Amino acid sequence: MRWEWASVPPGAFASPPTDGDVPWRPVEPPARAGDDEDHWFRTQVTAEGATPSLRLGGLASVCDVFVDGAHTLRSESMFLAHEVPLDPGTHELAVCARALAPLLARRRRPRARWRTRVVSDGNLRWIRTTLLGRAPGFAPGPPLVGPWRAVEVVDARAPRITVRTSLDGDDGLVELRCAVEAGPLDVAIADVASTLPPGGGTIRVPSPEPWWPHTHGDPTLHELRVRAEAGEVRRRVGFRRLEAGTEPGLSLSVNGVRVFARGAVWTPAPRDDVRATLARARDAGLNMIRVVGTTTYEDASFHDACDELGLLVWQDLMFANMDYPFVDEAFRTLVEEEVRQALAAVAGRPSLAVVCGNSEVEQQAAMLGLDPYLGSDELFAATVPALVRAAGIDAAYVPSAPTGGALPFRTSSGVANYFGVGAYLRPLTDVRRAAVPFASECLAFANVPDDDPPDRAAGVMRDVGADWDFADVRDHYLRVLHDVGPGDEDYWERARHVTGELMAAVFGEWRRGASPCAGGIVLWLRDLAAGAGWGILDHEGRPKLAWHHLRRALAPVAVWLVDEGLNGIGVHVANDTGMSLSPTLRLALYRDEEVLVGEVAEQLTLEPHCVLERDAEALLGHFVDVSYAYRFGALQQDTVVATLETPDAVLSQAFLYPAGVTRLDRRSAQELGLAAEARRDGGHVALSSARVVHGVRLRGDGLAPADDGFDLEPGRVRTVALHGDVPAEIRVTALNLSEPLVVRVR
Repeated sequence: MRWEWASVPPGAFASPPTDGDVPWRPVEPPARAGDDEDHWFRTQVTAEGATPSLRLGGLASVCDVFVDGAHTLRSESMFLAHEVPLDPGTHELAVCARALAPLLARRRRPRARWRTRVVSDGNLRWIRTTLLGRAPGFAPGPPLVGPWRAVEVVDARAPRITVRTSLDGDDGLVELRCAVEAGPLDVAIADVASTLPPGGGTIRVPSPEPWWPHTHGDPTLHELRVRAEAGEVRRRVGFRRLEAGTEPGLSLSVNGVRVFARGAVWTPAPRDDVRATLARARDAGLNMIRVVGTTTYEDASFHDACDELGLLVWQDLMFANMDYPFVDEAFRTLVEEEVRQALAAVAGRPSLAVVCGNSEVEQQAAMLGLDPYLGSDELFAATVPALVRAAGIDAAYVPSAPTGGALPFRTSSGVANYFGVGAYLRPLTDVRRAAVPFASECLAFANVPDDDPPDRAAGVMRDVGADWDFADVRDHYLRVLHDVGPGDEDYWERARHVTGELMAAVFGEWRRGASPCAGGIVLWLRDLAAGAGWGILDHEGRPKLAWHHLRRALAPVAVWLVDEGLNGIGVHVANDTGMSLSPTLRLALYRDEEVLVGEVAEQLTLEPHCVLERDAEALLGHFVDVSYAYRFGALQQDTVVATLETPDAVLSQAFLYPAGVTRLDRRSAQELGLAAEARRDGGHVALSSARVVHGVRLRGDGLAPADDGFDLEPGRVRTVALHGDVPAEIRVTALNLSEPLVVRVR
């Protein structure tokens, strides 16, 4: 569909302008432009068949639609889809996205009980539009305008189905409803075929393979085919049982198994990159994606990909921070229809785990010192839950994020936004003190991409009105953990590491078997623009170094170490998968980064979906002040390594430096005993060293190593698969390596 676009002064044309009125230019929606002009879009559509219909998936933000010059409809929400009948033939379609500036200038009642700095104009609370493009701190303009979702001609008589699946014992139930009188429905799924009446019905599927989040099993889907007189619908469905706990906060169980949820906030990606971006999230060990209330509802292709990749979805409704005028009858009617459509679009999805009424509305009111209950509107407390039930949605409902506790932003109950480690510059010990049951947002850092040399200011987020930004937050922890700051020799490379190290440490605390935390969602997955944004992926979808740190920490099968101070070091092992495993847990202690001073191994039996803990000194059989907390004498070990391995492979490995990484002196490859061999055949590099090597990176044009930013244990070989374009040479760098080691690929 070929679109043309023209911008004109507000109200200049009540009906579509002609070629002589304005200069039209080609555009591929979605378009981005300011709020001070009307934006006209036009195209041609061809309607065929006996009952064609024009479906408009979404128009931003207040739009008039004209067919053959006649006004057809007015849309006052970018989140609503519309459908209008067409006569067969070719038609001129025009859409005018009206300038919002005059609408925002109106004084309307009820007046807002509070103002937010998240958006530049508080009257946006009256306009049903995304905050993307209108939030100076994290998503400045220009915003979306005009057709931003698919515009297509469809057959009005084609079957339109809604599907709900459930488990009844070992059997699956498919409850199918058809909104169009399309005659009897021939339905097939798995090995079951049946004919249902025109309105639909229920089909029993004996013992189907269940759907799991990918960290805990296979996200098995089954093809559902529905055929009627006017056409056929195909959809893939999954069967799973979801249960939600609420004390002390949100917790999720799938198919009777408690799931530690680790996710990231979704930011809209280019249409062609959606699935690849979600696959990157899966590959990082994430099992949840939050579609947050400051953005937009995603389309079917997004949810298809989440179903297929085994990613749970936390779905916000598109309300954030503002005091919305729900008492206005017209606004309330508009909003309720939006919610019905949004819920209908995600109903029946096995990936859908949480529906949330809004983002930070309760917190915004409370943090301004107002009555916390001002943010708890009846819409989110009663109406939306009723609409969720009416849609047949099997998911947890949360009225707001954050919510719960004496104040909604307290961290120890309900759902929390945790930025103690992060914006509030708290030490890592704060993670346990905060006692977070579930973090709906957490760990926002200025994650540095691999661009060289980077621009310190580019892409960095800032809370509006604050005299600091998130690069300042990162630099605080750089000084604390690495004793470096801007201008130091290896500032940028350590900056790339430190945010990932912090994320891994926080998730290590939360993932412990004794932790009260049931999950956390990183703010956010992919950057909107180039630079050091919150994303663990850059604006082109490439992993930053923080992604690799998280991937190791969040792997379904993982070992990690937690410094317990006077209680030594906790060695934690998780097996989230549905398979029993029998690996060896090996603990090794080194002095002077090379001398083995203690080693022990234990054969483990890891049952499916288990987490266990070992005390490091109990494993060793004697006290060695492994965490260097008592400090009775000189440091006896500067490196602690835990390895989960089989005879054929290292499943996971973790390092802890009791006296910090600043003790690791920079040395040459020869002094470290660092050696590497890279082969194009099989695509891998094998590395070994005589001393500890910290923060190893593999660099080369087009190279995408399977792991990056890892540590090397003395006397052991580490093999890393190489993806992407394998260059002729690979440069090996590390934080304690003085000069790169250049390796020729054979």
